Amino acid sequence: MAIAEYFDIAMFAVACIFLMMGFPVAFTLAGVALIFALMGFATGHFDMAFIGNIPSRIFGGAVWNEVLIAVPLFVFMGVMLERSKVAEELLETMGRLFGTMRGGLGLSVSIVGALLAASTGIVGATVVTMGLMSLPTMMRRGYDPSLACGSICAAGTLGQIIPPSIVLVLLGDQISNAYVDAQRAVGNWSPEPVSVGDLFAGALLPGLMLVGMYMAYQMIYAFVKPNSCPPIPADPDASRGLAGQVMHALLPPVLLIVAVLGSILAGIATPTEAAAVGAVGAILLAGLRVQELDMERPLVDNAPSTEAVISRLAGAAIGGFILFMLAGDALFANPWISGIVGTVVGVLITAAHLFRKFMGGLDNGSNRPIYVAAASLAVMLFVSNFLDTIIMKDEIAVTDLIGIAICILATIGLAWGMLVALWRVWGAGILRLVNRGTMEISSMVFTILIGAAMFSLVFRGFGGDEAVQEFLLGLPGGEWGMIFMVMVVMFILGFFLDFIEITFVVVPIVAPILLQNDWVSPVWLGILMAMNLQTSFLTPPFGFALFYLRGVAPESITTMHIYKGVIPFVLIQIIALGILAMNPWLANYLPEAIFGTKFS
Repeated sequence: MAIAEYFDIAMFAVACIFLMMGFPVAFTLAGVALIFALMGFATGHFDMAFIGNIPSRIFGGAVWNEVLIAVPLFVFMGVMLERSKVAEELLETMGRLFGTMRGGLGLSVSIVGALLAASTGIVGATVVTMGLMSLPTMMRRGYDPSLACGSICAAGTLGQIIPPSIVLVLLGDQISNAYVDAQRAVGNWSPEPVSVGDLFAGALLPGLMLVGMYMAYQMIYAFVKPNSCPPIPADPDASRGLAGQVMHALLPPVLLIVAVLGSILAGIATPTEAAAVGAVGAILLAGLRVQELDMERPLVDNAPSTEAVISRLAGAAIGGFILFMLAGDALFANPWISGIVGTVVGVLITAAHLFRKFMGGLDNGSNRPIYVAAASLAVMLFVSNFLDTIIMKDEIAVTDLIGIAICILATIGLAWGMLVALWRVWGAGILRLVNRGTMEISSMVFTILIGAAMFSLVFRGFGGDEAVQEFLLGLPGGEWGMIFMVMVVMFILGFFLDFIEITFVVVPIVAPILLQNDWVSPVWLGILMAMNLQTSFLTPPFGFALFYLRGVAPESITTMHIYKGVIPFVLIQIIALGILAMNPWLANYLPEAIFGTKFS
């Protein structure tokens, strides 16, 4: 073994030791990389030119990467929905809907976990929310503590695999780069591009299969041990209007999921654009919830609230500016002057109208602006490619002018509703908390990305990628032996590292080697890795989901209750992993059917 390979092994071991000691991940990876680079340079076993590639790797891999813009947007969407109590309303409503059947509360936890996974994608927030809301209710209704804890932990980790998932966004970026490297290594200089949308489509069937397996286990458990999950006695008063309550709680998140995921799968929007749609939809939904929870107060009784005044003036200013600017030279010599005049005219007319309303009174609780904004967002999704088509034409027909007018009206409606919703969540103190949470999580992700990029470059500078390739090729079992070993290593690392570190450190090293085999689909490999990490986060004694639940569970729930409860779900995960490994079509079918991409 060459001396440089000893540096690789020592660098990896030292990084793991410092991480287990509790040092920050990003600074540990970057610090260990720099120290070993200096040691290697001093002994003549490292070329410092690799260090010179760090700025281009950081800017090319993070700063200029449009795919990764989706990360803070999806984080914002998830935190906004969690802070605006959408999850709580879902849990309460689903509990009333399924609670009267044996094991119904467990089924409702799985369903809500899948919905929250598709709308938030943040495992810690989902486990904590469901632990705070569902666990006390399940204990009060006589549920077996182990079953309750296992159901909550398993449902909470679905955010790893069900799209739109932050894990899949990061994995999609790394798998795409690895696939290009692998194909170039075997002589294919024009490989089929792999997108995050491919991974989103590929994860749908395995994710739904996993939810179905969870629910099947809970129903079998309820049949075998009926006393462990008793039904909730029917309450005639609570059942009145239940259908309306279910629609009220279920319809908005489902529509948001359809808007985000559907726009990607339909080819209307890229994942980054769909993430922006999700962030806007989350703000509108939070604005509705804040109003319904009576978290705002009008400043003057029977008069327009400050929110109403600002939103109407802003809407009038935007509309006047756009309409007058489109008139252009017909009104003034400069279109910008026309736009400014239009802004002034719109504000003055609206101010006069508001003064009359102030004297006559106005309903402060109106959600009409938000409903208009939601409808405008839907319209804009369907006509998103319309203006591009018009720009390519030499002449504009009357029908094109109608389309442009629709786009303008939709823009005005969306701006009006967004201002109302933002005013409400800001007044309720939610916006500040959401912005801070988004900033903290996004900063963590990109700081780890920088540290992992430095670690990966130094590791390759010592010839680590070649050593890993030789090790994997020397394993018995051929390609299956390599895949099995990689999955075992990632599973073990999942006990100690978050998925972000594993994605940025391990995937760039091992994925290019595995993807050099023609039959290994990058989509299938990415989904297999995501489900493997999900299993790791659920497995005792170090699974992150177990720690999240332990932090919010009451003292009557012991750690052994949690460990015992998740073991059946871990076995379900392993069975699902085996099914996915033996049936790659589960991950490949939808990307091929929707996007026409065929990787194997």
